[in-house]
Amino acid sequence: MPEGAPAQVADDGLSTRERRLRPALVVNTGEGKGKTTAAMGLALRAWHQGWSIGVFQFVKSGKWLSGEQVALEALGAEHRRTGAGGEVEWFATGAGRRWVRKPDAEPDQSTAAREAWAEVKDRLAAQRHTLYVLDEFTYPLTWGWIEVADVVATLRDRPGTQHVVVTGRGAPAELIGIATTVTHMTKMKHPFDTGQKGQAGIEW
Repeated sequence: MPEGAPAQVADDGLSTRERRLRPALVVNTGEGKGKTTAAMGLALRAWHQGWSIGVFQFVKSGKWLSGEQVALEALGAEHRRTGAGGEVEWFATGAGRRWVRKPDAEPDQSTAAREAWAEVKDRLAAQRHTLYVLDEFTYPLTWGWIEVADVVATLRDRPGTQHVVVTGRGAPAELIGIATTVTHMTKMKHPFDTGQKGQAGIEW
């Protein structure tokens, strides 16, 4: 596929420019490593294009700064200082993965997830950003905290050219059905399998 040329051209009556302006819904799912990493790489491209970026982390805690957050927020600061690239807003609403093993913490986390989704919906309606990164968003869906039907309708009917990337294991079939791009990360090997802990620069 040289220079991004498709294998075949759709018979939809649209020009190349019109096709390029269609909103993308990207889903990175599967058991393998790299779902969030790929989404953040897409955010880097978006920043270079001057897009407004909103990152919403539905499980990861705001108390723990990841390399992606530090880097993208630095780029957001560069935008404010020089006008280069685009603006970046970052929202971490989770409490980290450890809370999954704490049933007593679930009500607060489910409420936080629903509030974060309500904020995303408001921003989509207002066309606040060009790119939305909904990190680990599949988990509140599969756990029943947020209605899949509401998410599907909102993302399917969002106005303008707003791009969305969703990450997380077990993406619901309904979400996959409306996505424009779906990548399933398949794990073949991982150091965690042999008891190794996460590495700086690799996992965060």
